[in-house]
Amino acid sequence: MSENTVCAILGAGPGNGAACARRFAAAGYTTALCARDVARLDALAADIDGARPFSCDITDPASLASALGAIRTELGPITTLIFNAGASHWGGIDDLDDTALEQDFTLHALGLFRAVQAVLPDMRAAGHGTIIVIGAGAALRGRPASISVAAAKAAQRSIAQSLARQLGPENIHVSYLVLDGIVDLDRAKHRFPDKPDAFFLTAAGVADAAFLLSQQDRQAWSFELDLRPFGETW
Repeated sequence: MSENTVCAILGAGPGNGAACARRFAAAGYTTALCARDVARLDALAADIDGARPFSCDITDPASLASALGAIRTELGPITTLIFNAGASHWGGIDDLDDTALEQDFTLHALGLFRAVQAVLPDMRAAGHGTIIVIGAGAALRGRPASISVAAAKAAQRSIAQSLARQLGPENIHVSYLVLDGIVDLDRAKHRFPDKPDAFFLTAAGVADAAFLLSQQDRQAWSFELDLRPFGETW
């Protein structure tokens, strides 16, 4: 690519995060993998050309700021931010306490808010940028066992939409990927052993969609793109 393009992935695990890193690295991006599990990060980075691991706890403002600052110092300004935080609390009103809701909001909503605040000055200075939020169908509908994650993801989507409408005129593209299905991680397949491969979203497909959003003509930007397996009844 003609300029140094740095893609930072917050919440880089073996599924969507690793797939996004591979997809963007293949297109010439320098990729920064950010997560709490340093040992897992090191293993992921070793398997992806040009990837660099950065320890980061998205729920800790100091840790988040430190990681994003280290990326800027070591790799250069972040041009693409992929927010892929995935941990959540599942259960109904009788199963959870308010701590679960607070933690989910801190990760999905506050984490996104703080991350964008950190990368925005460089994107504004460059005159362009891309922010992609990996969301979920829970952002659009609450179910009995998703009271906490649905509330947090709905807040996250609203933040992303507000950012898109504010920052679009500044040539900063903010978009939201609604994953309406279960990604094909090994642990997911063990949880649903009777389901065929066609039941699952593929992480590679999610990464392709994220890359597509990052390359859109600014006269035809998408804010929201929903993904689901082809056989899903919705």
